[in-house]
This record gives sequence, structure tokens and C-alpha cells, in this order.
Amino acid sequence: MKISNVGEAPDYRFSLANERTFLAWIRTALGFLAAGVGLDQLAPDLATPLIREIVALLLCLFAGVLAIYGYLRWMRNEKAMRLKQDLPYTGCLKIISLVMVIVASTVMVMVVYVG
Repeated sequence: MKISNVGEAPDYRFSLANERTFLAWIRTALGFLAAGVGLDQLAPDLATPLIREIVALLLCLFAGVLAIYGYLRWMRNEKAMRLKQDLPYTGCLKIISLVMVIVASTVMVMVVYVG
């Protein structure tokens, strides 16, 4: 189903704002991907190789999940706007915040472990 065939076209400003929000999700995903690659490639002495690679892989996996979620969220919002419905609520922000706290705590422990 093409999204352009659903309902009627909303004001272009809302569609562009929805697109900018999608791009913000993609930037966030790229940040997590960069953190995973950077941890693996630029910090070879940070913790044991196994722990470092697991954390890097989890960061990269989370980046992929965020990219997919960003697209699905864009699609749901666009559909809701076209059907003149309320925009769906997302609870994902709590998860992203929790992941950031876990990543920051893990990296701090890894730095203290090396030091």
C-alpha cells in the first residue's frame, strides 16, 4: 500500500516536519552506529576484546533497530495525518534514554577497568 493513496494530503509543512523528525531518528541511529564502530576500532585497549566487541555489536544492532523504528514511526504519523487522526504516542524515548544510560555506565566501567 502506497502512503500517498491513503486519505488526503496534509498540509505540506506537516509532512516536511514529519520528514525532519524521521531524519532526526536516522541521525540518532548513525550516532549509535558511529559509537559502536568507534569503540571497536579506536579503543583496542578498552576492556577485554570480547566485552568490547559485544558492546560494539549491541550498539550497531541498536542503531539498525532505531533506523527501522524511525521509518515505521514516520509511516504511522504520515498515515494519521492523512486520515486526520491523532498522532500515535511513542514510548521509545524511554528506551533510548535507558540505553544511553546503560552505554554510558558500561563505558565508564570499561575506562575505570583499564585505568
